[in-house]
Amino acid sequence: MKKHVLVTTFWSFKDALVQTYTLPYLRIMHQHLPKGSTIYLLTIEQERYQIQAEELAKIEADLKKYNIVSLRFNYYSYGFRSLLNWVWIVFRLFFLIWSKNIRYIHSFCTTSGMSGYLLSILTGRTYLIDSYEPHAEASVENGDWKRSSFRFRLLFFLEKLESKRAKYIISATEGMRKYALEKYNATFKNFYVKPACVDLALFSFKNRKNPSLIKEFGYEGKIVCVYAGKFGGIYLDKEIFEFFKVADTFWGEKFRLLVLTSHQPKEIEMRCKAVDIDFSKVHVRFVNHSQIPDYMGLADFGVTPVKPIPTKRYCTPVKDGEYWALGLPIVITRDISDDSEIVEKYKIGSVMYEFTASEYLRNVQEIDVLLQNHTTEELYYKVRQVAEQYRSFEIAEKIYKEIYGN
Repeated sequence: MKKHVLVTTFWSFKDALVQTYTLPYLRIMHQHLPKGSTIYLLTIEQERYQIQAEELAKIEADLKKYNIVSLRFNYYSYGFRSLLNWVWIVFRLFFLIWSKNIRYIHSFCTTSGMSGYLLSILTGRTYLIDSYEPHAEASVENGDWKRSSFRFRLLFFLEKLESKRAKYIISATEGMRKYALEKYNATFKNFYVKPACVDLALFSFKNRKNPSLIKEFGYEGKIVCVYAGKFGGIYLDKEIFEFFKVADTFWGEKFRLLVLTSHQPKEIEMRCKAVDIDFSKVHVRFVNHSQIPDYMGLADFGVTPVKPIPTKRYCTPVKDGEYWALGLPIVITRDISDDSEIVEKYKIGSVMYEFTASEYLRNVQEIDVLLQNHTTEELYYKVRQVAEQYRSFEIAEKIYKEIYGN
């Protein structure tokens, strides 16, 4: 019997969180759903991720291979227009669920879970939360919201409702089970743990030190630090550039910084000037996800500058798995998911416990020891085995097979 699925997200289709954190799992779901089943994917399109007409045809052709239908709605910032937009989205999806006989509502994160929860109430369909982690408290800890704000109280209330409604929970960490009990008074019969998995075939040794890119960037004989992501919000900003400055001072002319980001180069240049980093040693690129492995693979080590706030114990940085799959040691802040402990346990990088010059120097020195004591190939296999153990898609395969298999 066919099992049609509605997948809800709060992201734009071209956002990395859809490309790296959603679509790979939908392809796995497709493998285990009964033949003829369709996956309907909801994305909320921001203007900066606009899809051109020629792109759209290719995207839809690629999705069709996996029986995925794209449902794209415009994004509006918080306010009355946004509320009306979501009423329209829920209305459209309500009729889609009935007309297409959709049996499952599969929400990625509790933010998109708001629409999924309401639709499951209205239709009685099976409700599931994937990538389950706190967002309301995280926004307070980040300083984005106040605990007394309407946004916090609404999302926190909805997280409680979603947690108690969901038949299946797929979390990034085991610790989320205890958090949900303490914060939401929610217990689960069907609880799974799935960190951010990585396509180990896409990220591998073949992507390391691409000769043409090495020549293009002038990275011959250099020590390259890569960061893939944003600054501010849930990520460090001033502090990580202070770390880059310490690395720059330690390695001198050998040091290079590669930033793969949606920030404009001018924004990065301002940050570099603030800590006296010569911007000629910095490359800023925004590249498609298909290009990320080759660009990330130019580096000798990566950084994961997630703010070490309490709720980040329950998150799962996608970039860590990508770094590890490429054999890159990392500098990571303390208490991030299980990853900080993994880095220490397997000695595949350095954990940043404080935001001081002496701590940054210790982090840099630990990375330097790894680079000095291992060849690129030796370090690749040392780090890669961690990705194979903790980030393989086989973890997701088992979970989706159990939920959606015949």
